[in-house]
Amino acid sequence: MPKITNPDFSLPEAQPFLLEGGDHAVLLLHGFTGSVSHMRLVGQGLHEAGFTVQGINLPGHAQDLEAMKRTHWQDWVGAARDALAGLRRNHAHVSMLGLSMGGCITLMLAEEGLTDAAITVSAPMDVQNPLMPFAGLLAPLIPTVSWGKGDPTDHLLIAKYHLGYGGFPTRCAVDLSKIIRQARANLSRVTCPVLSIQSHADGTIGKDSLDVIQSGISSRVKDTLWLEEVPHVCTITRETPRIVAKAADFLRSAV
Repeated sequence: MPKITNPDFSLPEAQPFLLEGGDHAVLLLHGFTGSVSHMRLVGQGLHEAGFTVQGINLPGHAQDLEAMKRTHWQDWVGAARDALAGLRRNHAHVSMLGLSMGGCITLMLAEEGLTDAAITVSAPMDVQNPLMPFAGLLAPLIPTVSWGKGDPTDHLLIAKYHLGYGGFPTRCAVDLSKIIRQARANLSRVTCPVLSIQSHADGTIGKDSLDVIQSGISSRVKDTLWLEEVPHVCTITRETPRIVAKAADFLRSAV
């Protein structure tokens, strides 16, 4: 097993948050092996724009790889569904904004008709890693995978908020693949307003992921935002203010 060093998840940036604002609440979801720290700047920006914002750590995340090994895709989707239901009890409108895998979970719950509007950020409809389809076969031989050097543009990330695992249990990549496939297979069931955001420089997901989402959904209200020269976790880059501004305007007009 490769030696994988993880950050200190006890830091304030990695703690779940609920910022009460208006009667339109937005649930923020991080991605595979990430933490709520990746969503904190977007959450603060949307709160300043008048929204109630909640950010959660998905099960098995922001702990250690042993904790992640004990979770499956149903746990991640279930936690998002529960958080969404909690916001729904106290707010007139509830929307979602998800990064990467969190974007796929956002689409899955939109397919169930559970969210008033959906924003996907770097949501994969496929991935550029050619080994992903073989994760199930590789898991017994290579139980843990290191992210290694990561995206060549990762130096553009705001380090304070880049708190996620340095790798992942190989078996969990099978769960990630299931989420991607399920989200993609049922895109036509999405009828709520959808904003999709992606960077042209994203070296992690399929280059056409945004186009697949937008062409597959049945929503009458949909919009896109293409970013330039920022990595996959674009929510903690110099483009964050642009993401926040676009998301806030979209949510105000869509609901």
